[in-house]
Amino acid sequence: MPELTFTTRWPDGRSLQTWSPSLVVHDHLEVGRPYAVAEFLDRAGAALTEASDRVEARWGHPCTVAQASLATIRRVAAGQPAGTVVVETMDPPSLPADREAS
Repeated sequence: MPELTFTTRWPDGRSLQTWSPSLVVHDHLEVGRPYAVAEFLDRAGAALTEASDRVEARWGHPCTVAQASLATIRRVAAGQPAGTVVVETMDPPSLPADREAS
């Protein structure tokens, strides 16, 4: 299962790198797009939950690292001032042209 990392910049200036066991994050977040903190939480939550569910479907157990990544995002978000979260990078930067998110 291909993995992905993405880096975000938070309203307080903090940078956070997050890991996902699936490229499905590309379906939920875009590099360079600003998201209100609440919207980012919804989108990142959906992406990392879907990624964990894909691991469970394939290997028979959810991905604890994806769940921990989401918990970290939620902790960081709780202390943020008003503002936006920007996805600065994703690696890999795009989906392969011949396949869907996996």
